Amino acid sequence: MIEREITSVTDFLAAIREDQRDRPGTIWFRGHAEASWQLLPGLMRTASETSETTLLNRFRQSAAMLAEQRPATFFDWTFLMQHYGVPTRLLDWSESPLVSLYFAVENWPATPDTDAALWCLWPTALNQNANIIDKVEGQYIPSFEDVELQGYTVDSLRQNLRLELFPVATIATRNSARIQAQMGTFTIHHNKKIAIEDVGDRSHVAKYTIPHAAREVLADELRLLGMTRFSLFPELASVGSILKDMIK
Repeated sequence: MIEREITSVTDFLAAIREDQRDRPGTIWFRGHAEASWQLLPGLMRTASETSETTLLNRFRQSAAMLAEQRPATFFDWTFLMQHYGVPTRLLDWSESPLVSLYFAVENWPATPDTDAALWCLWPTALNQNANIIDKVEGQYIPSFEDVELQGYTVDSLRQNLRLELFPVATIATRNSARIQAQMGTFTIHHNKKIAIEDVGDRSHVAKYTIPHAAREVLADELRLLGMTRFSLFPELASVGSILKDMIK
């Protein structure tokens, strides 16, 4: 696994140029406000014994009437749960490094002495560990509708409790303004509780640590580049938040 330290957008550009030269192809990004956090989805970070099936059933029970458009598949329901903060086996990634850098440093005043991190993921390299390889299209990434993902549904997991597959990178229909604005993609875990950075030979990830002293600098650079809460959350709540900040 590649590990570097960055203190500015310029540092990031230099690092990603070098790392992409050595391993070309699609790269996804994820920002962590704390560098110590592992690449594990919310459901695998909780100590609760509540099952995913229970969460899904209870969410459907209460959300069916409230959803603007009723989800059609298990994965559609899972996206909606993730959107509203329910722990799932999904981990959010972005095709935009600036989006992910924003999430890494946006709340720097809350934890000023904590290092942050920007993770880089080569999704096709991760998927090779789950034997998802397309001999025709080298950069193939399956969608949630493809056959490669059928073993990752909640019903399949319940029927095959002893089966443990590696997490995979997958693309989904961007069916909300938020996911589109954040250029969202996902990884999804199976029964196997393993951090993505610990899969296989770990060559599919890079970790760029952001020292705590550099978080404010990076946040200011991103603001100058137009990365604001409203650009990532195009919702009325974001407008209110921005206006409140203006009068502080």
